Amino acid sequence: MSKGLVTLVGGSGFIGRYAARALVAKGWRVRVACRRVHTALDVRLAGPPGWVDVVQANIRDRASLERALDGADAVVNLVGILFEHARQTFDSEQSGGAALLAEVAKEKGINRFVQVSAIGADPGSRSPYGRTKAAAEASVRETIPSAVVLRPSIVFGPEDQFFNRFANMARFVPFMPAIGGGKTKFQPIYAGDVAAAIAAAVEREDAAGRTFEIGGPSIYSFNALYDIILKTIDRPRFKIPLPFFVARPMAYITGAIWRFVPPFSWGLFGDPPLTGSQVEMLANDNVVAAGAHTIADLGITQLESVEAIVPSYLWRFRPYGEFHRPSEA
Repeated sequence: MSKGLVTLVGGSGFIGRYAARALVAKGWRVRVACRRVHTALDVRLAGPPGWVDVVQANIRDRASLERALDGADAVVNLVGILFEHARQTFDSEQSGGAALLAEVAKEKGINRFVQVSAIGADPGSRSPYGRTKAAAEASVRETIPSAVVLRPSIVFGPEDQFFNRFANMARFVPFMPAIGGGKTKFQPIYAGDVAAAIAAAVEREDAAGRTFEIGGPSIYSFNALYDIILKTIDRPRFKIPLPFFVARPMAYITGAIWRFVPPFSWGLFGDPPLTGSQVEMLANDNVVAAGAHTIADLGITQLESVEAIVPSYLWRFRPYGEFHRPSEA
């Protein structure tokens, strides 16, 4: 017997795959709601037959959300974008989408609502990403006061867009851009630990109405993370300080160009290397605030470290992949 049904909106993404497994392990059936169903078919392997289903839904479309939430006992909102493209804007996907989803959940009588936000969510942020994450939190809480907000730092794992991106960059350039001198601090958290926090937030009655800042066991500077990446892939590179006053205009121009790259070119161009919103977020440390509720308050105390997990998937960026012998050996 299951404990009930949890709808993961945006569940086909990076964190959603881990969250589905964690929830099934806790005894919940999972419905994965996403725009493109074919991208989530592998998520059905997160549980036994019948425990994980996939449905089409768009967070901007009320009718599809109503279908996705039919019969659900809890909702987890995982929708988020790192850069804007065409109709997918920070306002429509993050703040507007969360507000609409909360309204539909309230109409369905669903009080278990988990909003996955981010450290750095702040209505006064210079970054549109940070402002809309904060707006999403506010609108969800206004509609469903019992909602749980989770704010992770950068999330790592085999499918991440942080360690993989910079490791791939190191294959083609002789230096790494240390934005702001590389002094910004991060508290990376493993995707599996974020998933455990999501499952706990769904289940624990004492989590209702609270905000948790989710960080890993260690804090690193941007330069320190570069060092881990470069050592792991055995590609020595210079780190060139890039002041914010130089990085900002470059990144805003790049982000503006990528916003209008036609969809058929995505495979050719990929994601933008950096956007203005991302640079603005890098201007502030991305660590758990003093006095904040943390992942430990959700009963999760054994956390995976960057050093334990990252080498297990960055090996593919070494000069000879799995057959590469480190130069210091």
